[in-house]
Amino acid sequence: MQTKTNQPVAIITGASRGIGAAIARRLAEDGYAVVVNYAGRAVDAQEVVAAIAAAGGNAFAAQADVADGAAVARLFDAAIERYGRVDVLVNNAGVMPPALPHLVDTDDAAFDSIVGVNLKGTFNTLRAAASRMAQGGRIVNLSSSLVGLAMPGYAVYAATKAGVEMMTNILAKELRGKEIRVNAVAPGPTATELFLDGKTDEQVQRLAKMPPLERLGQPDDIAAAVAFLAQPGGWVNGQTLRANGGIV
Repeated sequence: MQTKTNQPVAIITGASRGIGAAIARRLAEDGYAVVVNYAGRAVDAQEVVAAIAAAGGNAFAAQADVADGAAVARLFDAAIERYGRVDVLVNNAGVMPPALPHLVDTDDAAFDSIVGVNLKGTFNTLRAAASRMAQGGRIVNLSSSLVGLAMPGYAVYAATKAGVEMMTNILAKELRGKEIRVNAVAPGPTATELFLDGKTDEQVQRLAKMPPLERLGQPDDIAAAVAFLAQPGGWVNGQTLRANGGIV
């Protein structure tokens, strides 16, 4: 059932926790009606929706595994049915297994999972957005500063994010004439459950000292960078913004 709204509409994938939840809350504060996408964490997604509503915002939760192209199509259908259009897409959904072996020790299941969500999932949503997004829309993809750091153990993960950055640059060119800007944000080490999972306190402290600002990023730091790129108009297009405290 369609809900009439004069607000711009944003889909945030993987928005049930961490950086995605922070982005959803920030864009709601900035006046967007927000579609909180989740794959399996329905309760967490509803908590994000409830927090946005409690602050006077407009949001609903929509389940979709971004690795499934048909599910992504249904996600866009749900957003358009509810709000009438999509103005912003934030591709935040991603996976990073807590134990990342060297390339030679990476099995097929781990490879397929990381590529399926991080790379194919972004491809699926970009393809849907290219044909369904409103004129003048904005797309913000989530990359990673590991593309620049090139740390052992992150070969497959960083490769997927390098692919995201290349799709960002090329899609911006392919959407000529639609006034749709496509950019990416590449966070550095950020204090989320996903990042902290499986790391010792010593590892966390070592990573926190790596940027010149000598701290981990916070989800709200990344949300602020996304909010900047999600603003209407603007001259930044086809770029990757490295929000990492100067680590690389």
